[in-house]
Parts: sequence; structure tokens; C-alpha cells
Amino acid sequence: MENNTASLKLFALNSNPELSQKIATELGADLCSASVKHFSDGEIQINIDESVRGADVFVVQSISDPVNENFMELMIMIDALRRASAETINVVIPYYGYARADRKARAREPITAKMVANFIQTAGADRVVSMDLHAGQLQGFFNIPVDHLLAIFTQVDYFKKIGLDKDVVVIAPDHSSAKKARNMAQLLKAPIAIIDKRDENSLETIHDQTVIGNVAGKNCIILDDMIDTGVRMTDAAKALKMANAKDIYACATHAVFSGKAVESLRDSDIKQVIVTDTIAIPEEKQFAQLKVLSVAPVFAQAISLIYHNQSVDSLFEQHEI
Repeated sequence: MENNTASLKLFALNSNPELSQKIATELGADLCSASVKHFSDGEIQINIDESVRGADVFVVQSISDPVNENFMELMIMIDALRRASAETINVVIPYYGYARADRKARAREPITAKMVANFIQTAGADRVVSMDLHAGQLQGFFNIPVDHLLAIFTQVDYFKKIGLDKDVVVIAPDHSSAKKARNMAQLLKAPIAIIDKRDENSLETIHDQTVIGNVAGKNCIILDDMIDTGVRMTDAAKALKMANAKDIYACATHAVFSGKAVESLRDSDIKQVIVTDTIAIPEEKQFAQLKVLSVAPVFAQAISLIYHNQSVDSLFEQHEI
């Protein structure tokens, strides 16, 4: 990517340095120097080692495990940049933690996703760039521009590359995921099916699920925005196997992989687990069926477009979903 990015400053914090470096490489830029120290009592100190006065700054930080630590790093960095007279502070959050707390499901419950948005704005951010938010309406929690990027085109390109665009069904693991599944199915020119879970509170999930749609003898792609504990994916895979599906693929943008997710996925009926690198996956959480797609090119293109005051929508104009 050849662009004039003379006043663009790109910083990486500790959540995902590998993705940050890939983005820098795609941009043909260097990561700027900053030191992040953690004191023994948990306090964080950040020093920016070069001038950012008048610069358009982009900070890459996922709000992933350890969630609160990474979030505080981001807040402190924004404050440091604001006090150092950066012209604009653009926060690149590949994975937006706390996004699932986006509404009051019960009495006296917080809307933490909105609180996080308030903190980011109050600290001094001018723009947020994120990918596959758990709920699209999170963009409305901000009073600053939010660019919502999509991993679906990267995922579809991979499936086409391995020949999984024929004789395939895209699976929504529940009714709320149907729109996302329909979008991928449209790009793959494939039908969709839905896992109908009868009792959301049941522990015996496999016995309470029905596959709506024809999957017998078909390859199946279970699509979700994230894989956390892995229960939804593995239960959906069991239901699909009972419905005589052929090969089963699990596809998600964010690899949260908490608890016993890795063991569950590794020992399941799933042939391959496809995720992106929005969250850094440590070596101990990698396994044979895992395939990680990089979304660095998407973020790099978005950053370049923002820096040059061009429309980010141009990234997706060639696709119709």
C-alpha cells in the first residue's frame, strides 16, 4: 500500500502487537515508540517517546483478556496523546470488549458497553475503528465517528480459496445470528439453516436443538461473531451431525477462547475452526484444527482512507450484502 502518510503516527499497545505490526507493514509505516510499564501494584505508566504534536494518531488496542488491564492502557494512552497535543486521536479497537452488555436485560443492571464508550470519548478520542461489533447499534453509543469494519469478506475469500463455496450451507447458531448467516450465504450463493434452541436456559442443550433447513450430506459453516466458551459452536456441531451433515466448519471473527473452549473445540465434530487475529491467540490456545485469518489489510486500508479523508465505505462497495 503506497500512500503519503507523513504525519500519520501508529502506536501499538500490549493487547495485540502482532496485528499492530502487520497493519504497519501494510501501511508501509513504522510503529511509533512508546513504553508501557506495569508497576507491582498493577498501576500503568505510559511514556510516548517521540513528538505527536499536530499529528494524526492511530492507537491499536483490543479490549481483550486481560480486559480491564488492556482497557486502562488504552485510556491512559488517549490521555497522554491529548496532553501531547496530537491533532486527532483515532482509536483502533479490533475487538470491543464489554460489547455484550449492550442493554438492560434485568432490573438494576448496567449497560457497560455504553459506559466504555463514554470513557473513550471523555478521555479524548476523536474516532473509533472497530470490527464486527457484537451489536451494530453500539455505534450509536458514541457521539464521535465510528467506523464498523467487517471480516466477512476476508472469511468468504478463504472459503472460496479452499473450494467451500459449493455444496455448502451457512448455519446460524441461533435466531439472532440469522442476518449474519444470510449475508455470508448471499456472498457464497448458498442456502442457510438455523439452529433452533428450544430452551435457552437448558443445560442439556443438544437435546433441545432442532436444525431448521436441509443439511443432510452438506458441508456446513457455523457463523458467529465470536467464540467464547465454545459451547454454542460445539452444540451446534452436534445438532448438525445428528441431522447427517457432512463436514462442519466453525467460523467467527473474535477468538475469545475462555474457559475450556480450546479443549471443547479440539475434541468436537468440527473439522476446522476459522477465526481472525483481532485477538492475539497465545501458543497454548492454538490447536490443529485452528486457522487464523489476518484482518490487518482491512484495518490498514481503513486507516489510510480515514487519514486521507476518504470514504471507508469504499472498502465494501464492490460487495452487496
